[in-house]
Amino acid sequence: MGEDLRTAYGDLVALVAGLDEPASWQPTGCAGWAVRDLVLHLLSDAQRALVALHTPAGGPADRDAVTYWRDAPGRSDPGSRELRAVRTLASTYGLEALRQQHAETSRAVLVAAERVPPDALVATQGHVLRAGDLLETLVVEAALHHLDLVVALDRPGPAAGPLAAVRRTLDGLLGRPCPVPWDDAAWARAGTGRRPLTADEQAAFGEGVLPLIR
Repeated sequence: MGEDLRTAYGDLVALVAGLDEPASWQPTGCAGWAVRDLVLHLLSDAQRALVALHTPAGGPADRDAVTYWRDAPGRSDPGSRELRAVRTLASTYGLEALRQQHAETSRAVLVAAERVPPDALVATQGHVLRAGDLLETLVVEAALHHLDLVVALDRPGPAAGPLAAVRRTLDGLLGRPCPVPWDDAAWARAGTGRRPLTADEQAAFGEGVLPLIR
C-alpha cells in the first residue's frame, strides 16, 4: 500500500479525533457543510473504499487515477440532494460515535489496501480500476477534504505526499504542468474551484478550463 494513503488517512483520523463540539460546527470549504457534516462524508468515502477493495472486477480497466475524475459519479449535484442528505444524517450522530466510526472504517481501509495487489482490478462507481489507481484517487479525495476541514480550524493541512498526489492528478487532467507558480496547496484549491482566480491567472489557463475536479 502506498505511504501516501496511510499518511492521508492517518492525518484525517488524528484531526477528527481532536475535534470538540464547538469545532465540529465550524464551516468548511464545502459550501453548506459544517465540519461534522464533512466528517460524515469522509466516513462514506472510507466505506466506499472498503467495498471497492473487496470487489474484484473483470478487465480491462476503463479508468486510471487521472481519468477517474473526468466523470466521477456524484460530482454534480445541482439539486443539492447530497448536501441536504448529509446534513440531515449528520445531525443524528453524536460526535463521539462519528469519530469512532470514521476511525474504525479508515483503519479497515488501510488493512484492506495492504492485502490487495496494486495491479488487481476492482470495481467502484460503475468503473474498473487497478487497485493502485483506486488508492491514488482516495489520497486525492482525502487531501482535498483535509483542506476543506481546516478552513476555519487552527489545524495543519494535508501533508506533502498527499498534496503531491493532487498535483499529479490535476496536471494529468490539465494535460500539462500547472502554468502558474503555485505551491501544491494553492494548486489544489484553484484546480478544484476552491480558490478564485485573478484575471492574470485566468488568462494563463483560459476560460472554462477550471475546475478540473468538482
